[in-house]
Amino acid sequence: MTKFKRAFAMIITAVIVALGLTACGQSTSKSTANKNTTTNVSVQASVRPSKNAWKHSSEKKAYPNMKLSKKNWLDVSIKKQRVYVKNKAGKVLYTMLCSTGNDDGTPRGTFHIQKERGSHFYNASSKEGANYWTSFKDHGIYLFHSVPVNKDGKYLMKDAHELGKVANSHGCVRLSIPDAKWINSSVSTGTKVVIH
Repeated sequence: MTKFKRAFAMIITAVIVALGLTACGQSTSKSTANKNTTTNVSVQASVRPSKNAWKHSSEKKAYPNMKLSKKNWLDVSIKKQRVYVKNKAGKVLYTMLCSTGNDDGTPRGTFHIQKERGSHFYNASSKEGANYWTSFKDHGIYLFHSVPVNKDGKYLMKDAHELGKVANSHGCVRLSIPDAKWINSSVSTGTKVVIH
């Protein structure tokens, strides 16, 4: 009888341990799923277009330190009207609202930030310019820059209010003023740019 009690106790213990491990696994899964859901909602909410989005950084957190990793790169989604700063593994470090070229005006492919950059330009033929420009193709032709300005340097409100909503540039990638300034001052020549 003693052997029977020991065997019975071992079976009961094994069942309890097995059930306990399964319950922990389910609890952990639910906890992880809830954390992921919360994070995704938070990230999406922070990069939604708004009337005055062109005046502010696209996210409320600090920009990534591009000097810490030479492998960070820029991923431009024409479909989503977003620029993603990504690390080597493809993890999104920062998301920016943008407006790309209308009628397929923005070139698709892999490019690199070029040495040409400046604080302001104005194109008399298109009757608009921009601030904080940084070239990524054809040495000063295709640029990252702020929302457009007129000949007096005043921002064009109609275009500014469409940032992140509509592809309305001539082929460049329009950004909020702080986002354009950050790319201009912090993204090194040679940084990879992928546009799709």
